Amino acid sequence: MTRKIGFYAVVAYVLYGLFFYWYLFQYTSPTLPFEFQGSRADPSTFLNSRELVLSEEYSRVRNFLFFISTPFEWLLYLFILLFGFSKAFKKWGESSAKYKPLQTAIYLFWLNITAFVLTFPLGYISYSLSKTYHISTQSFPSWMKDEMIDFWVNYVILYLLVIVLYWLMKKSQKRWWLYAWFLSIPFTLFLTFIQPVVIDPLYNDFTPLKDKALEAEILKLASASNIPANHVFEVNMSDKTSALNAYVTGIGSNARIVLWDTSLKELENDEILFVMAHEMAHYVEKHIYIGIGISLFFSLFGLYFVYKLMHWIVNRWGDALKISRVEDIHSFPLVLLLISMLLFAVNPVTNLISRYEEKRADDYAVQFTEDPEAGIVTFQKLAKTGLSEVNPPLLVKIFRYSHPTMLERISKLEEESIRLQNQQQE
Repeated sequence: MTRKIGFYAVVAYVLYGLFFYWYLFQYTSPTLPFEFQGSRADPSTFLNSRELVLSEEYSRVRNFLFFISTPFEWLLYLFILLFGFSKAFKKWGESSAKYKPLQTAIYLFWLNITAFVLTFPLGYISYSLSKTYHISTQSFPSWMKDEMIDFWVNYVILYLLVIVLYWLMKKSQKRWWLYAWFLSIPFTLFLTFIQPVVIDPLYNDFTPLKDKALEAEILKLASASNIPANHVFEVNMSDKTSALNAYVTGIGSNARIVLWDTSLKELENDEILFVMAHEMAHYVEKHIYIGIGISLFFSLFGLYFVYKLMHWIVNRWGDALKISRVEDIHSFPLVLLLISMLLFAVNPVTNLISRYEEKRADDYAVQFTEDPEAGIVTFQKLAKTGLSEVNPPLLVKIFRYSHPTMLERISKLEEESIRLQNQQQE
């Protein structure tokens, strides 16, 4: 049974990969619908011929890597179970330490380091791709430093979750999923609260915006939007990327307005103000809190499905997966596999909600600044610096795009610009 499960899993993964290779490289075409050709959303109007080719190449390879990476993790966790590695990691923990929390820490370290090593090639390919197409400006040592920070941040968070989760499993075999969900509410809020001041600074340096005149204009926008901010921060992303971005993050007293230094270098002040008005709309319309609420809503049903699926899988294939009881910690790769699959399955729904919120934020920025022209130029520059697809294939949009496509965003702003011009002429 173990060999049969492994064989069919590999075959399914290969067929899945072949489908997406055909879909992305053979079936889809970057050609715009006729009605948008020659418009300001047409990439040929703001990209040269070489940039058009590079954008198409880069987008296809990057999308292919996205679609094969997540199922590769599923395959990885499955084989960790099938070959008994998870059980071995547990034994190593028990033989190396006397106390249960330390045994769990050792188990989790071996599980994480195994996953890190086996997924490293895909991560490195993605990094090399960004370097090749001059999206990433990050040196290899700097990239490895971020990878190590990722490893340890995820390790600490996972350790806390595992300790609580398996304690709950042993205390209440039928209700652990519900108690875990209740505890996830304050934990999620806590992580969101500390992220801007504890986690984010591990990766980058955040400093007060040096351009005080621009900061005054941004804070004026914030005040008009009732955002309680006294400072605007800039972050040194030019050490890592040529892409542009800005955001409002955090909740409560830790809310921050942040600009990438790449945006400061590439965008004019009116374009920066449009971007900031867009980002402030997320705060004004409570999108951060809505996002937390949606996440908690899905996690409630997700934990219930994990509970049901784990018992069904262990009862049916427990011997092949080397899992005797759900409550045993070496079942954790199965938890990770199921959660990853469920997250992938709900991705289209969460992306759809996010695209709606981003559209609302674009509308807010237009109404607030009355400058759709600045938005058009900004989105053109975003597409140019990131070699982004203006009109991605349908499955890419469904599974990858948390924002409307550049075709949709620029076209909407172009219509708004024409409408305002007509109003002025009247």
